[in-house]
Amino acid sequence: MPSSASAEPAADVERQPLILVVDDQLSLRGLIRVNLELEGFAVVEAVDGMDCLEQARRRRPDLITMDILMPRLDGLATAAELRADPALCDVPIVMVTTSGQPQDLQRARVAGVEAYLTKPYDPDELVRTVQRLVVSPH
Repeated sequence: MPSSASAEPAADVERQPLILVVDDQLSLRGLIRVNLELEGFAVVEAVDGMDCLEQARRRRPDLITMDILMPRLDGLATAAELRADPALCDVPIVMVTTSGQPQDLQRARVAGVEAYLTKPYDPDELVRTVQRLVVSPH
């Protein structure tokens, strides 16, 4: 008689790193999504800082890319909230923003941001930065 064993995925199959892309502009979120998905990352999106916090708490991403200038809660305030949350304080944050002002870069560092890219960004640099910061679970 054939075994009725369930078809469960193998335990050693690695999952794709999950990246949360946060930007209030749909076209920019889509562009970052495509750049990262082409390199094998799973991507979810958020439209602003408040949405980011909700998504991050629910999905526990491996990394977050985020704009600074967003409605409701900007990227710097969102980064500070993430750093204050014990469950999310270690998630790497990459700012991808039009603001190349030195004071914004400094404020991002103070907020705990690991990397800072200015738009228009180099897609290869974005991918290298994400790959460098995503820590494998094993």
